Amino acid sequence: MRASRLISLVLLLQSRETMTAAELARELEVSERTVYRDVLALSAAGVPVYADRGRAGGYRLLGGYRTRLTGLTRDEAEALFLSGLPGPAGEMGLADAVAAAELKVLAALPPSLRDAPARAGQRFHLDVPGWFRESAPPPWLAELARAVWRDRVVELRYRRGDREVGRRVEPYGLVLKSGVWYLVARVGDAMRTYRVDRVVAVQAGEETFARDEGFDLGGHWREQAEAFLRGMLRDEITVRLSPAGLRALRWIAEAPFAYEKATAAAGEPDGQGWRVTRLPVESVEVAYDLVLRLGPEVEVLGPPELRARLAGAARRLGDLYRSEPDQR
Repeated sequence: MRASRLISLVLLLQSRETMTAAELARELEVSERTVYRDVLALSAAGVPVYADRGRAGGYRLLGGYRTRLTGLTRDEAEALFLSGLPGPAGEMGLADAVAAAELKVLAALPPSLRDAPARAGQRFHLDVPGWFRESAPPPWLAELARAVWRDRVVELRYRRGDREVGRRVEPYGLVLKSGVWYLVARVGDAMRTYRVDRVVAVQAGEETFARDEGFDLGGHWREQAEAFLRGMLRDEITVRLSPAGLRALRWIAEAPFAYEKATAAAGEPDGQGWRVTRLPVESVEVAYDLVLRLGPEVEVLGPPELRARLAGAARRLGDLYRSEPDQR
C-alpha cells in the first residue's frame, strides 16, 4: 500500500511540478505528517524531492526528474490499457493521440509487463453503440471535442423539432450514453444538454471561457438523467402481477427507479401468488405497449381506459388463436 502511494506521489510531482504538503495530502487522502514521512523515504531512496520555502513554495522534483513505470503491478498495467476507449476516442478525433500515448506507456513498462495491452485486448472489448444504431459518429463531434479541450466558446446551430435554432455556448464536456453523444454546455447561468447528432453547424473562434473547476461532469450527468426520467414518468397505473410478471418487470420498466418503486409498493401475495402494485409510466399510451410485453403475467386494474383497451386487445388475440390457421 505504501509503495503504491510513494509512486503516486512521484507521479503527482511529475505532472504538476510543485505541490504543497497540504495539496499532496488531499490528493493521496492521507495526513500531512504522512506526506512528510513519504518525502523523507523517497529522498533516502535517491529520488530528488526538494522543498521550496516561502508562500509560493512546496515540494518539487529536481531538474525535470522522470521515473519509469516500474512500480506498476500486472493488474494495474492491464487495467491501464483496458481503460482506453479507442472507439469513442477515435470518434472525437483522438485516435492518433491515444495510440501515441499507449506506445509511450508501453515503452516505459518493464519487460515483464510488455504483454499487458495484448492480454487486455484478447480478453475484453467495449462495443459502445446499442443494437440497430448507425455506427458513424456525428459530423460535428470532433470539432466540439476540440472546443471542449481548449475551453473555446462555440456558436451552435441545431435541430429542434422541424426548425433550426442557434446558441452561443461554453462547452464543458461530452457524454456518450447508449451510443448517443451529448454535449453539456453552459448557456448564460445554466447548464444545458444537446444531442450532438442534432447539431447542424459549429463555429469555434479564438474566444475562451473561464471554466468552473469545481464542476463535476459525471455527477451533473447522473443528476440530470435521473431528473429527466422522473419528470418523464408522470403517470401511474395499478397492476396485478404474477411472480413471473414481477420478475420480468425489471427488464421491461422504463427506468430502474420505476421497477424499484413498483416493487416497494407491491402488496402481499394473494392465494395465487399475484401482487398488486402501482407502476410509474410516461403515459397511458406508452403503458399499453409496456403491459402487452408482459402478456398473461399482468392484469391492469386501472385506469379504466387502459384496462378497456387491453381487454379489446385480448379479445382480438382470442379471435386470432381460437381456430387453426388453415381454418381461417
